[in-house]
Amino acid sequence: MLDFEFDKMLFNIPEDAHEPDEIRAILKEHPEVKFISLVGVDIGGHDTDEKIPVETFLRDMEKLLQHGVQTDGSSVVLPKIADLNNAKVDIIPDISVNWYVDYNYNHVDMKTGLPVGTLRLPSFLLHNDTAEVGSRVILRDAVKNFKRDLYEILKENPQVFEYLQLDSADEIEELSLTCATELEFWVKTPDDEADREQLSTAQSLKEQYWKRTIGPVRTALEKSILILQEYGFDIEMGHKEVGGIKAKMGHSGDYDHIMEQLEIDWKYAEALQAADNENMVKYIVKDVFRAHGLDVTFMAKPMSGVAGSGEHTHLGVAAKLKDGRRVNLFSGREHEFLSPIGFGALFGILKNYEVINPFVSASNDSLNRLKPGYEAPVCTVTSLGHSVEKPSRNRTVLIGLVRELGNPLATRFELRAPNPKSNTYLVIAASYLAMLDGIKACLSAKKTPDELLASLSKKWGEPDFYLEKDREYRSEREVFEEFTEEERNRLFGKAPATVWENIIAFDKYPEKLEVFKADNVMNDITLASYKEAIVSQWATELHDRIIPNSMDMVRRCVKLHDDDDCTNLDIQRWLEIDLKRKTLAKDSLREKCLLTNIKDALDSGDYEKASRLQIEMQRAVEELAELYVTYKKNLF
Repeated sequence: MLDFEFDKMLFNIPEDAHEPDEIRAILKEHPEVKFISLVGVDIGGHDTDEKIPVETFLRDMEKLLQHGVQTDGSSVVLPKIADLNNAKVDIIPDISVNWYVDYNYNHVDMKTGLPVGTLRLPSFLLHNDTAEVGSRVILRDAVKNFKRDLYEILKENPQVFEYLQLDSADEIEELSLTCATELEFWVKTPDDEADREQLSTAQSLKEQYWKRTIGPVRTALEKSILILQEYGFDIEMGHKEVGGIKAKMGHSGDYDHIMEQLEIDWKYAEALQAADNENMVKYIVKDVFRAHGLDVTFMAKPMSGVAGSGEHTHLGVAAKLKDGRRVNLFSGREHEFLSPIGFGALFGILKNYEVINPFVSASNDSLNRLKPGYEAPVCTVTSLGHSVEKPSRNRTVLIGLVRELGNPLATRFELRAPNPKSNTYLVIAASYLAMLDGIKACLSAKKTPDELLASLSKKWGEPDFYLEKDREYRSEREVFEEFTEEERNRLFGKAPATVWENIIAFDKYPEKLEVFKADNVMNDITLASYKEAIVSQWATELHDRIIPNSMDMVRRCVKLHDDDDCTNLDIQRWLEIDLKRKTLAKDSLREKCLLTNIKDALDSGDYEKASRLQIEMQRAVEELAELYVTYKKNLF
């Protein structure tokens, strides 16, 4: 399975090989590549895909590279931008990044004996021939803005070079924004459902974490890594994550009842390339595991009560100097955690996280993952380490400082809230724009690293030149176990519980939203488009998927005991269960149930009420599920 001669296949065309004559020569050497696809990414993070025969592309290459192909607003998510009466959208190839070949391993070319490939060209979306729009455009412009403004800030604040490994801005040839993501995902045999209690117990006992893989999971993981290496992704490792249970071998000798969580990590790249890489890695992983009879999900929380899947996003800034050296601008001197630029970047994320969060956690599923107790961040807080000599490994914070003693180039920040379904383009863009805001403030205030450390470590109620008075931002403690929920909310801010609570931060914090509008990287219509897209997705999923699924769950909670063979405790428990079922999901002449009230609120556009009732529904469903499990366990 997937046993092809990889050395004969084309996996990528690098950014320095995009001259038309070179492209023609490469494609003619690889007849297994039959199609070209232009990959634009809309405001919702969805990427386009079409099949242009390679002969058509070769014939019209210059025209297609310059003008792309045309689609319409119904093909992409761009509300308030590409309306039905104003829907012309062009997809224009980006020649500044790597192009990758997407292989269909189920379709073998008879002449070459190789799978049929589609060359995917990451692209920009152009609306009405004038306005570039979409997620890739936003990230591209955010990177340009960050580099230009940071260079000017450095020139205006020469005092900062006292804390860096260079003497002036004139030494800088180019600034580099380096990013890396990782991919956590669940795999299972189709139609199999694992027992939640078994999964939870295995997780508590850490029976799966970093264990040796077996059977088709091992084969698929190994082949995924080998194929990803062919693409040049520079894979660091693949391993089991904390979630999962031991697979069973059936009478046929095949493994079934597979339910495991895995992770694959690869090297960093420039910001836009890093987001493109992640997009391609997901497709490859899904295709390889499916070829081995395994379903793959990148959902943040595919099952309640067990570990969700994160996608920690690493963010760094370096300078390539004219003498060939590379300097990390976040690294502090030997006795300091960070340089003023590093502190400023961290300050910017922490202060503005209310408006970054809507880009990070934009779905019901993402917020289901962010619950206390599963190593998923629920508080806007950071950790640096107990001392400079002991780098932090606090896994309970929103954003951590990653340092390696003796290797200043490794210094970076790890944003722990994203998940595999997050729009990585917008997560990275929003993060760097917020970082820039903090860097400007810290350098303009002429603060030393020691003064900035004191600001970051301030207590609740202490005023600060940039950070908010009634907040704390640093903790070296375990924020899940060592603080009560009330303490967390007071010290670090109350985390949103629904998508609606998250997205209305755009309205509640207009002054923070300004950090995205600098140089028109995100203008008012872009932000309004994103908000409408996310609210529509949330409301539709809640109305047409979550409520029906909750109704199905209620219907499965049926009476199981025999009236002639039960205890009074069984009867009492069933009566309590039945009351909760009816309150949650059954209308009467006098009043409507909770699920109906949510639907009515959504239908009338009362999203505030729908959000409030959604929280009540989630609590009621969890209580009902727990009660029913307890009830069943007491029956013979």
